[in-house]
Amino acid sequence: MDRALAEQLRALGACATAADMQTLYAPRIARQERSGVCREQDISYGPHARQRLDMYWPAQPRAASCPVLMLMHGGGFIRGDKAQRECFGYWGARAGCVVVVPNYRLAPESRWPSGAEDVVCAWSWARAHATRYSGDPERIALLGESAGAAHLATVCLRRAYQPADWHIRCAVLISGPYNPRLERRARAQFGIGTPDPRNDAYFGCEPALLAEASVVDHVTAAPFPLLISYAERDLIQMQVQAAELFARLVTRHGFAPMLHRVPDHNHYSQAWSFGTDDESLSGEVLAFLRAHAWLG
Repeated sequence: MDRALAEQLRALGACATAADMQTLYAPRIARQERSGVCREQDISYGPHARQRLDMYWPAQPRAASCPVLMLMHGGGFIRGDKAQRECFGYWGARAGCVVVVPNYRLAPESRWPSGAEDVVCAWSWARAHATRYSGDPERIALLGESAGAAHLATVCLRRAYQPADWHIRCAVLISGPYNPRLERRARAQFGIGTPDPRNDAYFGCEPALLAEASVVDHVTAAPFPLLISYAERDLIQMQVQAAELFARLVTRHGFAPMLHRVPDHNHYSQAWSFGTDDESLSGEVLAFLRAHAWLG
């Protein structure tokens, strides 16, 4: 990251909004190299209007089959759109991947665990159709940011939500909420208002449901390669939950996840950096994937 960008991020601090970051990164994203990439948009993977995905893949694959990378976008469970993650799609395809970027159903129309269900539906579609785009259905990796990370964690870490043929190479969880029961009980400490327009809309407010939805208390999956990431100026509740998930996985479940703190960044800036000259997160993600023999 260059000094000017670091200074801008520091000036905005932890109070930066998603709109602030879209504006800040727009000139850098405009310079993103997008040549050599094919794209297909608004492919249906389910009956709901939100169950649509975009595909990005190398026009000339580097191998007979490419690894597949699926991104679940953020948006606090109530917003967000795949169109805002074009930079990620082009970044992944230029790195030699077939990239899947789905939308998913949103709260309050769709409640927990609809996000996890949509992860499985999109993954199943990608597995069934990967070869059409020169993708390898046996080499799928998942990446989720914010709410998308919560949806991924539910599926990746809880066998009850995994279909019989579930298989992934690795996963990356970026600044996700993994313990809605904690967020409900510590709203004053985290500076979360009441009612909470995000978590209340998706998880509801019933104590028993919040307990059931808290991934940290229900890990049943066998260990697999995992990267947990959060930002230096992230929302405090995201920093706490990243640390809690990491600690639980290491001490209770036999995992050895990587843990990455993205310097200078805030909750919203991380995802906008993909495909730009700011490799604070994308460089770490790419190294993680290569370390696990996912990219050649």
